[in-house]
Amino acid sequence: MNGDIGTSTQTPQLRALLFTDLCDSLILVERIGDSAAAELFQQHDRLVLTLQQQWNGHQIDRSDGLFLLFERAIDALGFALDYQRGLQQIGEERGIVLRARSGLHVGEVLTWENSPEAIKVGAKSLEVEGLAKPMAARLMTLARPGQILLSAVAESLTHRVTGELGERGERLLWKSHGRWRFKGVPTTQEVFEVGEIGFAPLRIPRGNAKARRDIPLWRQPPALAAEALLVAALAVGGWMLLRPEPAIAFAERDWVVVGDVNNLTGNVLLDDSLQQAFRISLEQSRFVNVLSDMKVRDTLTRMRRAPDVRLDRRLALEVAARDGARAIILPSVLEVHGKLRVSVEVVDPASGETVYSDYADGRGLESVLASTDHVVASLRGRLGEALQDIDRTSAPLPEVATANLDALNAYAKGLAAYGQHRMPQALAYFEQATRLDPEFAFAYLAQLRIQVSRGQRDPARELLAKAVLLRDRLTAREALYLDAWKLELSEPGQAAAAEKWKLLADLYPDHHGAHINYGLSELDMGRYAVAEQAVRHGDVMQYPLRSLAVDLLGRTQLAQNKFGQALRTFNEAAVSSGGQGTRQRVAALAASGDVAAATRLLGKLEKNDPGNWLERTSLALDQGNTDAARRSAQQAAADCGTSVQVCELFGVIDLSVRSGTGQPPTEAEFHRLVQPLLRQAGRSDTDDRGQRLYFAAVAVYAAQRAGLDRVAPHYLPTLLPLARQLGDARAAQVVSIVDAVELARRGKTGQSVARLKALEDGSELYQVHSALRRAYLAEGAEQDAERERQWLLANRGRAYAESAGSYAMQALNVHDARLAVQRCPAAGCPAVAAVR
Repeated sequence: MNGDIGTSTQTPQLRALLFTDLCDSLILVERIGDSAAAELFQQHDRLVLTLQQQWNGHQIDRSDGLFLLFERAIDALGFALDYQRGLQQIGEERGIVLRARSGLHVGEVLTWENSPEAIKVGAKSLEVEGLAKPMAARLMTLARPGQILLSAVAESLTHRVTGELGERGERLLWKSHGRWRFKGVPTTQEVFEVGEIGFAPLRIPRGNAKARRDIPLWRQPPALAAEALLVAALAVGGWMLLRPEPAIAFAERDWVVVGDVNNLTGNVLLDDSLQQAFRISLEQSRFVNVLSDMKVRDTLTRMRRAPDVRLDRRLALEVAARDGARAIILPSVLEVHGKLRVSVEVVDPASGETVYSDYADGRGLESVLASTDHVVASLRGRLGEALQDIDRTSAPLPEVATANLDALNAYAKGLAAYGQHRMPQALAYFEQATRLDPEFAFAYLAQLRIQVSRGQRDPARELLAKAVLLRDRLTAREALYLDAWKLELSEPGQAAAAEKWKLLADLYPDHHGAHINYGLSELDMGRYAVAEQAVRHGDVMQYPLRSLAVDLLGRTQLAQNKFGQALRTFNEAAVSSGGQGTRQRVAALAASGDVAAATRLLGKLEKNDPGNWLERTSLALDQGNTDAARRSAQQAAADCGTSVQVCELFGVIDLSVRSGTGQPPTEAEFHRLVQPLLRQAGRSDTDDRGQRLYFAAVAVYAAQRAGLDRVAPHYLPTLLPLARQLGDARAAQVVSIVDAVELARRGKTGQSVARLKALEDGSELYQVHSALRRAYLAEGAEQDAERERQWLLANRGRAYAESAGSYAMQALNVHDARLAVQRCPAAGCPAVAAVR
């Protein structure tokens, strides 16, 4: 009986056909029982229906597995990937293993709808026929459990548009399994596999009665037997000379995982020290990227393994699969005939097989580092690095690190503690390393990083001075890293440091810290779009501090008033760090207008964190609660602790808040704060002179806004030459604002406006526009004042995110953003005039 009701397509249509089959479903029913199986299959059906709607699929048949039709191949692939992931989640919830095999093909089909009478007696509502249908079905039967197989046509149509799958598309693994012959299909077909890292089996399919590999005649069993007999005699004698060297699919800047050293000598000194020696020697290469130990431990934690578990071959394979590494390096050390042998084994993560190995022998412990250099140089060559590059970037370990194994051991233990965020222990290990070898430059740099992260810039500068004297004891990459820190901690160094960080990032594109530090410098300089691009280069899965990179990315987006993007980014940062968010997320919520949510989140954060004090003060101003803002600023200034610069910062903020909220400080209070700041800024033997000039200028600006007209004329003769002398761009800009406001006070509003307009280049401080608005109002240029008011309103994100001078003007920015909501009446703008 023909059930066609006349709606068949007379012209073949190009469609994507997806067949799936739930593996071992009968065994599963027998194992869990009929009742549980019914609930399971109902949950399965809901999953299929949801994905069908999400990916625009049309279910044709489900009598034995699923048969679905899609208009686009990428939609079919999206369904298959989400189906595999959904089955895994269902299985984990029920304590069972659920996997499906899938086959995807694209080809021409004919379709028609069956009549109601035919459907009543068991026919499907829609029939699909064509050569593409058995082809897709054969691919499905060929697949292993959990495997997604594609025809060559489907692979070409999906591989080129994986960007439509979002970030997941970048994590897909593709593999060709060669050409196959399918029953009922006249020509051979190339079969591909695709899957996500951690999901895809990436194993060659098993042949069956309906599908077999296309093997040339000379590879058929009878022919192979004859050939084997012929070759055997030659192979026995010539194998050692003619054996092929295994190869690995490794390209420039691919990643490797270095496993823990297999120490068979019994000397524990070689455990961590040799491990670190391998890393330092291998990291000299620009061709090979080494997955950091911190990132490896983070991946192990995500795998629910102890972070200090031994990284053996099996675990290294799992880490490589999750982090996209293309090779695994397994070092070992043992004694052979009285000699100390350092060897390395290279494993292909795709197959789990050793592709080659090498070793070097030496006498005594003093030979270990030279043997390591020899083995690593050989390894780099076998991975494909040019010989001249190896020679140019291979300095001996005793020259670029240390010849003292005890010092190297202490350094390695310090790095392990640093990766676990145990900073006091890490610092103690690094200090011990430099006591054992006072010329160990790497260890001084490690101490410097810790001191900078603690905000202890003076001790950091002392360590920098020691490292600079030992610059020739660093690798080329670390020497450039040292140069960038030298500029970062110098006066003035921000703009120059930004260029040096960019140079390091350009020369070593996978040095994620360089991208992040470059982005941070650009953020402080107000070049927010450039900062965002720099941070995006460092925001990759291999970066061990990715949560910090994501948080910084959110700050660059907030500064550009991209509130939706910033909030999504801060949410991602909170998830990746395992926390609920930071003060930056509070700022994004408040700037976007959700002050209530910002207040709730701020209440959950650490109350004694100085950074959170900033947001507490600004949030109170944003809500119009000036009493709470003054109390918060005064408490922060009183509880600033022992850090001189933190106390200076909160002293400036306290004066600014009081000046802007109707309870201005006295002139004497301003003098007590500004005079020591300018003394420090004027001394050539003092550090952070630009920062102190910035603080002093902000305090004088606050005095102007408080109506204390004698403060600015008193200090401008000192501020202006200091700004020219120090060359700190951001501090000089605040001084220019002070000078412009003083010009306006003296009735020279035209000059004041010109001075402020000259600062506009897209990176100018928020307060430039606030001062411009007041100058225009004083001049009676209401349209120009209204334009500046609109700018202040449109840049609430910048008001919160402007990080120059350690956020010293954030409170003023937020205060002015709130005042900008008020449109000035024709008679004037009392609200603005009240705060000058």
